[in-house]
Amino acid sequence: MASQLFGPQNQHLKLLGERIGVRIESRGNAVSIHAPEGEDGKAGLAAQVLTQLYAMIRKGRSVHPQDVDFACRILERRPSADVNEVFKGDVYATSGKRTVSPKSINQREYLDAIRDSDMTFGIGPAGTGKTYLAVAMAVGALARREVKRIVLTRPAVEAGEKLGFLPGDLAEKINPYLRPLYDALHDMLDFAKVQDYQETGIIEVAPLAFMRGRTLNDAFIILDEAQNTTPEQMKMFLTRLGFGSKAVVTGDVTQIDLPTQARSGLLHARKILEGTGGIRFVFFDEHDVIRHPLVGRIVRAYDKHESNGK
Repeated sequence: MASQLFGPQNQHLKLLGERIGVRIESRGNAVSIHAPEGEDGKAGLAAQVLTQLYAMIRKGRSVHPQDVDFACRILERRPSADVNEVFKGDVYATSGKRTVSPKSINQREYLDAIRDSDMTFGIGPAGTGKTYLAVAMAVGALARREVKRIVLTRPAVEAGEKLGFLPGDLAEKINPYLRPLYDALHDMLDFAKVQDYQETGIIEVAPLAFMRGRTLNDAFIILDEAQNTTPEQMKMFLTRLGFGSKAVVTGDVTQIDLPTQARSGLLHARKILEGTGGIRFVFFDEHDVIRHPLVGRIVRAYDKHESNGK
């Protein structure tokens, strides 16, 4: 088990040491942690991470290099957290046999909210898994036959200005705006399966304007990039929910691409609907960014710049 914990050629120990700022040495099954003078808390955090990852291994769960970073983030934010409990609850096993599971406290809360509520809003910066986890939940619900179809939609906020200059028919013009949704789908289902589901109407990927006038029953519906809806578009989307359906709305209120004078439907909906029964709001921040570590630093840098009003 020590070899699983330490990683190949002690890779996990090296990553942990670099991540926290300590020196970790191993001899046999034992490790010694050396923190800079006056920073004993770092040694304690490293020990806690190793203890919790070891407990996960004893329970039969594999530990990967990225799990070391995720465990650090969780315990830095909430020292009393049980990392295994946060990671538990695989959402979906992808076609490549890789499982999709929460990697932060807020991600775990988000998945619990989606399971327990008919409508969930996930609000936060890029890279926090809002859309990816929602798509995984949708694909899992379809596989378990909890819904009959998946509907993925986004507003094409530049449609009135730039689509006319793009080559191809309407579908080809709109496709670039929907590509992130296809990327998530193709991560979880093979290409042929996605095509087959689209041809039979089991999966629909369409711009938000195509939702008008419809009632969606027995469906898992995801509205992505919701910060770029108007209040009228948001109301239209929210009232499409039919019997046996579940809706997830995702967006980043720091990336609103609407004209300056226009109001964001996501901000408007939050103001009106927060506290309404059956609707959950989950908020993410830079601690939940699951992309390359540099993305988290970029988000923090921009937040600092905006808070200084510069």
